Amino acid sequence: MNANIASHLRLMAERFPQKDAIILCASGRKLTFQELDQESDRYAHGFDAIGIRRDTSVALLVPPGSEFFTLAFALFKVGAVMVLIDPGMGLKNMLRCLGEIKPQAFIGVPAALALKTLTRTLPTAKIKVTVGPRIFWGGHRLKKLRSRNSERYEMAAARANDPAAVLFTTGSTGLAKGALYRHGMFDAQVRTLQKQYGIGSDEIDLPTFPLFALFDPALGMTAIIPDMDPRKPALVRPENIIGPVQKYKVTHMFGSPALLARVAKYGEAKGVKLPSLRRVISAGAPVPSPVLASFASMLSPGVEIHTPYGATEALPVATIGSTEIIEHTGAETQKGAGTCVGRPAGEIDIRIIGISDDAIETWSPELVVAPGAVGEIVVRGPVVTREYFAREEATKMAKIAGEGGQVWHRMGDVGRFDESGRLWFFGRKAHRVVTETGTLFSDPCEGIMNTHPKVFRSALVGVGLPGKQRAVMCIELRPGGRREQLDGELRQLARSNPVTSQIDTFLVHPKFPVDIRHNAKIFREKLAIWAAQRLS
Repeated sequence: MNANIASHLRLMAERFPQKDAIILCASGRKLTFQELDQESDRYAHGFDAIGIRRDTSVALLVPPGSEFFTLAFALFKVGAVMVLIDPGMGLKNMLRCLGEIKPQAFIGVPAALALKTLTRTLPTAKIKVTVGPRIFWGGHRLKKLRSRNSERYEMAAARANDPAAVLFTTGSTGLAKGALYRHGMFDAQVRTLQKQYGIGSDEIDLPTFPLFALFDPALGMTAIIPDMDPRKPALVRPENIIGPVQKYKVTHMFGSPALLARVAKYGEAKGVKLPSLRRVISAGAPVPSPVLASFASMLSPGVEIHTPYGATEALPVATIGSTEIIEHTGAETQKGAGTCVGRPAGEIDIRIIGISDDAIETWSPELVVAPGAVGEIVVRGPVVTREYFAREEATKMAKIAGEGGQVWHRMGDVGRFDESGRLWFFGRKAHRVVTETGTLFSDPCEGIMNTHPKVFRSALVGVGLPGKQRAVMCIELRPGGRREQLDGELRQLARSNPVTSQIDTFLVHPKFPVDIRHNAKIFREKLAIWAAQRLS
């Protein structure tokens, strides 16, 4: 069997040739499954003719739209290795990531090609393709690459272990790294999503993150691409989400916590109802219980908002529904229990091992901590990447060699299992604060402090060297939040719970530095530097 992820598209084109695969809200353009398959075949012929073939590494810098989908599947079909980088990480980081990969080909919009040329970066990218007008940088125009050969392209036969793409992490802790995806991993993700959430080919999806939209053609779902900037979900116009859901009777929706919060606030105020939705999925960061409850008020009774836990290197790892969070685990989060991320998803295997900042070369059962103890989360399974591209040291620090060639991935997070087999997230390993009297974990402490009515969000940071750190709680106030008596109130709240009892330093920050993609991952490293300067 051909493990090439593009084979899923071809299968759906044969089953549902006239069904809409993509509808672009901004332009109204539509592509059926047959048209998407045929268009990607044409581009595959064109790529093949200019030397983009099996194992060619190709940087793809194209905004979400019809070209993004056709080009992505064309690259899969020729067997190239597609490199996707989130432009939201910033220009400097984006150029660093591209320079690290050293792609052999570059496909992008004019602004991306102009940047490549003017900055004299990526000399390895000998093949250049411009999506739009070409000016002074030479190379090929995508329009002319659309082959006149309308014959079905004989897609590259791929084995499960063959490379398919390099996807970069957000870089929320340290430098962004390129996780190497293989065709078998994409295939396993498709199977897991279908089985875990009961997704059927009769469904209509509203994906607000381009990468996740690529799964829709493979799942047989129609993808409704909303008119929004996917780099800035917290700034989305709620009408641009609610309108398409109602117009196209969307059954499945993905959105970051920041997007859900913005849409829920608007929808609740306007009395909006979204009866067509069968499920909502939100990932990237924990979704607060009030946001879940607010968004759920727009849904039909019994419809769940699923919040899968995972990372670029392994997704999904665990999953939990909104009902369980709202009715049970959310209250425990507010008491300092951490955030419950649910039970293992699909064929994933999760273990909790002793916390270590050193590399672990080989797996041993002795690494596993006692039941219920807090430790480092490690996972293995068919949806887990095996290495980072061109980052041997990062691979060494994040991967553990297991039996039979299997690889355990260290999530970089800490947590524990409860007695019923649910996984509780305690925060990033790098964000733990080690004082002279013990170790504090970010998520449990922040869960307590976030219950204060004036607090919008909080962030635990450590000032000083590990082992002698001073625990500092940084606070971002809600709009209109007043500082009168705040310090005393926060200190009293902290002392009321043994999880936070040793925290006695509170600093109000005007606006936390957060990632652009999710508007939820707090850059605690920056806050720690700020806190140290304030305290000095």
